Amino acid sequence: MAPARRRSGRSKKTPDPAGVTDDDSQGHVAQDREEGGQTQDDKCPACKEDSQDTLTAVEKEKWVRCDACKVWFHWRCVGEGGDLDAVDKWFCRPCLNANPARVVTMKPPARKSTRKKTQRDYAGLNSGQESDPRRWLRMMEGKVIKKDPFKRMMGSEVGIEWLENDEEAMKEPVLIESEEGLGMKMPSPGFTVDDVAETLGEEYPVEVIDVATQSNVPHWNLGKWAEYWNTEPSKRDKIRNVISLEISGTELADKVLPPRIVRELDWVEKFWPSTKKGRGHTYPKVQLYCLMGVGGAWTDWHVDFAGSSVYYHILHGAKVFYFIRPTPANLAAYERWSGTEVQNHSWLGDMCDEVFKVELKTGNTMIIPTGWIHAVYTPMDTLVFGGNFLHSYNVSTQLRVREIEIVTHVPKKFRFPYFAKLCWYAGEKYLRDLKGKEEFPPRILEGIEALAEFLVSEARVIERGTDSAKRQAKEEVPGDRIKDAPALARELRWRVRHAAGYSSDDEGRSNRHSKSKAATNGEPTSNGVGHKRKRGAMDTGEDGRDLFRNFQRPTWERVEERPTQVTSRVVKAQRPDRKSEGWAEDWIRATDPVLEGQDGEEAQVESRRDVIIKVRRTAKGLERQMVERTLEEWVWEGRITPPAETPKTEPVDVTMDDHRSPSTTPKDGGKDQDAMQDVGATPAPPVDTGANGKAAEREESG
Repeated sequence: MAPARRRSGRSKKTPDPAGVTDDDSQGHVAQDREEGGQTQDDKCPACKEDSQDTLTAVEKEKWVRCDACKVWFHWRCVGEGGDLDAVDKWFCRPCLNANPARVVTMKPPARKSTRKKTQRDYAGLNSGQESDPRRWLRMMEGKVIKKDPFKRMMGSEVGIEWLENDEEAMKEPVLIESEEGLGMKMPSPGFTVDDVAETLGEEYPVEVIDVATQSNVPHWNLGKWAEYWNTEPSKRDKIRNVISLEISGTELADKVLPPRIVRELDWVEKFWPSTKKGRGHTYPKVQLYCLMGVGGAWTDWHVDFAGSSVYYHILHGAKVFYFIRPTPANLAAYERWSGTEVQNHSWLGDMCDEVFKVELKTGNTMIIPTGWIHAVYTPMDTLVFGGNFLHSYNVSTQLRVREIEIVTHVPKKFRFPYFAKLCWYAGEKYLRDLKGKEEFPPRILEGIEALAEFLVSEARVIERGTDSAKRQAKEEVPGDRIKDAPALARELRWRVRHAAGYSSDDEGRSNRHSKSKAATNGEPTSNGVGHKRKRGAMDTGEDGRDLFRNFQRPTWERVEERPTQVTSRVVKAQRPDRKSEGWAEDWIRATDPVLEGQDGEEAQVESRRDVIIKVRRTAKGLERQMVERTLEEWVWEGRITPPAETPKTEPVDVTMDDHRSPSTTPKDGGKDQDAMQDVGATPAPPVDTGANGKAAEREESG
């Protein structure tokens, strides 16, 4: 094909005596001749008679020659609207019909320039998002940001003793300026991104975030990332960030060990079976992350998945954190803001009470507790190692954040992996500990109770949820440890309430918070289950307490009541001042040596002492409970008379039934029915002392 622009005409076609072939198509160009009048040769064979006058001068000069017959045509007449410059070989219609082997071909695409060009983010513009990665900083301009009030601690101070002695421990972020004493291991300060790529392999896949849109960029590996990292900042086409490179089970993991306190609290370390961890096993791999951010990177407001706590160590570089407290109001604001269009155009701090700023530099370590809302700015290229962990000191907030993730439809890919299964492992271990009479501090008991409530809700899904919800909930129960999940969940709830000192299940955490929780959230707390179910007859035992499937309360094998002991004595003691508001408190706390004195008035004290002894066998030996009740009657005025003889109570033997509560009919008509209760004896009937005396009753449990 020989396209050309002709001034006035074209050369006369030369016939090919040997027949025209396709090989003759190369190198033919239009030949110009001197201007002259239009001849028969200047006419396009495809032109219509009346179309010549309508062609413009430019259109008349666009000619194309058939590579077979060498006849010239106006491109407008034969080109069918195509681009003449893109055509390689061209044949006219008669030649194509004469030989079907001939095909019109196009030129190969032009070589792309390696020179960088400014690219526009049309997808972002179409969705209303700006493509400027610094828009986050502009959004902060003029906002009130307070200096942080958080503790600065030495590494040696951050331990279990700190948690046990400080009620505010793990409730606010703490900054440790030096890693000494933290009991952790990190790569040397000279460790670089190139070393990361070399250790894991350049083909190792990595998720990269485009800071401008806060979205993932596909098809990146560590080799490509290292090349981008080593590019001069001014020549980088975009600002990108890596925050989700988990390295558990790799060579790089051998160079990193979380702080000692993290390992002591982490549910994965404590409860997930050791035989099901490590290389080749599926378990929550969230303990070891390598984070690589270039200068100018920004991570928008977020809460770490499932409200997990975070340890964060700056190997080299710097970070600026912005924090919002996880109060109910702030979490509700975060729920409204997250995953909506508001997120792209508004500053979350305007919807919350206050924002704190913390600056970290090389060598600093920070521990971020449960549920803290935060955003992160990277002022310079920075390499960080950190990780996430769940623990027992704030389980309720962890579960609240999980609810927010469900309500805001966070993809499962970005949630805490195997969360429910880990909770079942934790619940199973805590149940064994409670059965073994292990004691826990109040904060841990509150966390176990919140965990038990969650497991009971999962049990209800298994029992009464939809088919798909049942199937999913059952899959999350670890069958290697738990055979009857609903029974375990309800027994754990009962035992933790008993350990916390509640006299009945109605005093548990769920009843204290259910109304406020429903008002603030208004959403179901589990898959397939709505609001709290009504209590049925099968859930209640004979004594009015909640029962649960496959659980029998331990019974006493023998209960015996000792004969009542009566004593009487005359002492000198101060008469209680009825006008004083504190007289009752004085008499409750006082002992005999304090009450009695030479300057007091004579009073007759009559004492009655009842003792009940209970015994039963256990797996380790036996249990013996002695309940002692002493009733004292003090009389100051009137004639002191010897005490009336009190009828002796005969010992009562009680035979226990394996499936029912103990029952007996004492000889005195049931006066000592308190002997039948596992907790202890009920108080005796009140003694009416009139205006001249006072009755005091003390009950002890031995």
